[in-house]
Amino acid sequence: MTDNKKKRLSMLDGLASAGPTPASMMNTNRALRSARDAVDAHHVWELDPSLIDDPRPADRLDPRDMADLRASIEANGQTVPILVRRDPADQGRYLLVYGRRRLEAIRSSDKLTKVRALIAHLDDSAALRAQITENTGRRDLSYLERALFARELSQGDFGSQAQIAEVLNTTKSAISMALSVANAIGPDLARAIGPAHGIGRPRWEALVRALGEDGVNLSALSSVAMEARMKAAENPEGPDPSAAGFEAVVAHLNRKPAPADRPKARRVPLALEGRTVGHLQSGPKGLRLELKPDADGFAAWIEAEAPAILQDLHARWKQRG
Repeated sequence: MTDNKKKRLSMLDGLASAGPTPASMMNTNRALRSARDAVDAHHVWELDPSLIDDPRPADRLDPRDMADLRASIEANGQTVPILVRRDPADQGRYLLVYGRRRLEAIRSSDKLTKVRALIAHLDDSAALRAQITENTGRRDLSYLERALFARELSQGDFGSQAQIAEVLNTTKSAISMALSVANAIGPDLARAIGPAHGIGRPRWEALVRALGEDGVNLSALSSVAMEARMKAAENPEGPDPSAAGFEAVVAHLNRKPAPADRPKARRVPLALEGRTVGHLQSGPKGLRLELKPDADGFAAWIEAEAPAILQDLHARWKQRG
């Protein structure tokens, strides 16, 4: 199998949509019906789990624990078969189409040795469509996970954005926006933040705009997200750690730069005829002259003549170059 073909199988195991339309339900039923019709006589086989390959990376940014599912299968049996297809490069082996969690639960069990499976005759494209549609509406993927899923499809040889939109039961414009979000976030920051359930498209778009500013360090943001997630995970009753990672990144981007150290104000005493008559103070707000009230009216005279005195001083300053 070529790397491109393997990559096309390395997609998420499911894609939740926010309520399928009748057209999308029809597409889903058609894809599942095609997969069903391709099954070998609809016979359920008991296969050695070690003969089943699944070259895809983890389908979620935070895969759920298999312990509960494993205990359930050990106690009640595997009620729902997985779906596999024969490996075109090795007819003695199989490629997983869907059912990853069931397969992994059985593989991790010391009591179960066989996995119940249906074997279908599907090519790469049909297998991918069956994988997506079997899980549509059943798996609650976040907006970021769906965006990363669309990005992986676009980077493979699955097809155009219109074709991706069709299989994901959405619009081409939604796919275009999802790709822009996934590309801007990048895989490292996405893994650091996690799925961030409950964070919808508008907030991800706002984050992308903030990331477009000069001087943004994605590596530093990844560290910010991971630190926030670990801190949130210490409190089981607190916010979702992944959502906390997202909020920490947003807060970091929105924080105002620390003000530059302001020069300290200088206060210089002014003396006339051996006595202090006031102060000259300079600081961030400018230069200020303070004169004490006096019996001879000098301070009052300065106030009255200040405009002419200022003009004279300015002319003398200009003459000095």
